[in-house]
Amino acid sequence: MRKLLFIVLLCVTLLPCGAQPSNSVKRVLFVLTSHGALGSTGKPTGFYLSEVTHPYEILSEAGIAVDFVSPLGGRPPVDGLKLEDSINHAYWDDPEFQRKLSTTRRPQDVSAQSYDAIFYAGGHGTMWDFPDNEALAGLTSRIYANGGIVAAVCHGPAGLLNVKAPDGTYLIAGREVTGFSNEEEAAKNLTEVLPFLLQERMAEKGALYTSAPKFQEHCVVSGRLITGQNPASASAVGRALVEMLTRGL
Repeated sequence: MRKLLFIVLLCVTLLPCGAQPSNSVKRVLFVLTSHGALGSTGKPTGFYLSEVTHPYEILSEAGIAVDFVSPLGGRPPVDGLKLEDSINHAYWDDPEFQRKLSTTRRPQDVSAQSYDAIFYAGGHGTMWDFPDNEALAGLTSRIYANGGIVAAVCHGPAGLLNVKAPDGTYLIAGREVTGFSNEEEAAKNLTEVLPFLLQERMAEKGALYTSAPKFQEHCVVSGRLITGQNPASASAVGRALVEMLTRGL
């Protein structure tokens, strides 16, 4: 018994200060919009379902835990409810997934210390309630300062516009990034509906914006920052997150 106790104490002593056991579960916080109105059009909007379910499946299969947060908490509005998509259908019918959607926390109720990464899902609603949410920006800054990963897809990068790096500069400044393009907004006839155009606003913040042809997959990795252009890029962002979380930078 004494010998066993000695071995356990020795192993703990040899771990670097602050190190976690190698089998500790990684956790990612998914951010979903609470905004459900598409400007003055009278049409609904919300988070885009496949931009949640596709990376969610990839992370879950890799053994990575996922929690949800939204600006207002509770159940967020959904857009892109395309149940002919088999992944959407599977999760929409999953009681645990629905429970998580119904009980999203507010950013001010979340500890940055609990997460290895934060991921902003898209949907046009994000353009209204992500950019100026100080609680979300602060939470993201703390996760990044702790060595965590920041990721976003489609309109999700709207949540990164006012996030600051540890040195006080904008996180996206000087970094190669992507997000829903001006060309894609024009194709959806939403250029005049939105409060701003994401591509232009990211460039104004000093980001080096890149894009693929409209609606094609495009994922950009810049250090611990991962961005995807559109719904077609959601899985690629999920794969990049898994790669970074399981193998490191």
